[in-house]
Amino acid sequence: MGAVHGVCYGMVGDNLPSRSDVVQLYKSRNIHAMRIYHPDQETLTALRGSGIFLILDVGGVDEVRRLGRDPSYAAGWVRSNVQAYYPDVLIRYIAVGNEVPAGDTGIILPAMQNVHNALASANLSSSIKVSTAVRFDVITNSFPPSSGVFRDPSGLVPIARFLDSTGAPFLANVYPYFAYRDDRGQNIRLNYATLQPGTTVRDNGNGLTYTSLFDAMVDSIYAALEKAGTPNVRVVVSESGWPSAGGFGASVENARNYNQGLIDHIRSGTPKRPGAIETYIFAMFNENRKPGDEVERNFGLFFPNKQPVYPTTFPN
Repeated sequence: MGAVHGVCYGMVGDNLPSRSDVVQLYKSRNIHAMRIYHPDQETLTALRGSGIFLILDVGGVDEVRRLGRDPSYAAGWVRSNVQAYYPDVLIRYIAVGNEVPAGDTGIILPAMQNVHNALASANLSSSIKVSTAVRFDVITNSFPPSSGVFRDPSGLVPIARFLDSTGAPFLANVYPYFAYRDDRGQNIRLNYATLQPGTTVRDNGNGLTYTSLFDAMVDSIYAALEKAGTPNVRVVVSESGWPSAGGFGASVENARNYNQGLIDHIRSGTPKRPGAIETYIFAMFNENRKPGDEVERNFGLFFPNKQPVYPTTFPN
C-alpha cells in the first residue's frame, strides 16, 4: 500500500455523532484508515463493508493483563472482536495496550503472544498483525536521532524481537507538539515543530539533515530498533497531532499547519527511511470529556457537529 492516512476515532465525549455518521464522514473526507481504542461493537458494525482499514485496540491495562494471563480468554476475545467482523471489517493491526505505564511493561508481551496465537489458530496471523502502541518517551537520547535507544531495553527489546519474528510493525505515538510545549520555544523552532520550511538540523552521527521534528523523532525510533537488533521492524505512527486551543503553542493556525503538513509529508517518509510512512492523526473530534489539560479536549479535526475545526485535505 502507499501512504496510509488514518485518523484516530476517540469517543470520550458526550455529544459525538452516531457511529454510522462517523464512518460516512471518514469516507466523504477520503480518510482511509481508523483507530479505535476498544472493540466498540457499534463502530465495528458500522465499519462493515466500508473499505476503511482499522487499528483495533484491546482496551485498557486490565484487559491487557487478562489477555496475558489466559490464552483461552484471548481466543474468545479474537472470536468475538475479530473473527465476528473480519474480513468485512478490514482489521489491520491489533494494539495490545496504548501507552502502558512503564511499571506494567511486563504484561504486554504475554498478551501479544496469546492474541497472536489465537489469530494463528484462526488462520488470520498473516493478515492481522499484533503490536502495542507506545509513548515516544520509551526512547531516550533522541537527539540527535542516530543516538536514540530504548529507555527500558529489558521491556522493549523482547517486544521488538516479537514484532520482528511475526512481521508486525512498532506502533508509536509521536507528538512534536508536546516536545515544543515543554521546550517553550527555547531550542525548538515553531516551523521545525509544525512541518513548515526554514530550519535544518544536521545529525553528525548519521550525516543526515532534518527539516522537521517529526522526522527526527521517527528516525530516533528506527535507531533504537537497530540497536535492539531489529532493523527490519517498520514504524507505524499510531497517533500524532496538534491541538487547536487550550495551551502554549495551541492554535488553529499551528494545528492546521501541522496536520496538513503531516498529511502531505508522510508519502515521502523520513531521511533515514524514505518511502511512505503509515500515520494516524489524533483525533477525529474534539472530545469534551477527555481528562487532563485543556489541550487534550482540542485535538480534533472536527467539532462534534461534523464541521471542520479548520480545513484539511486528504488525498484520494
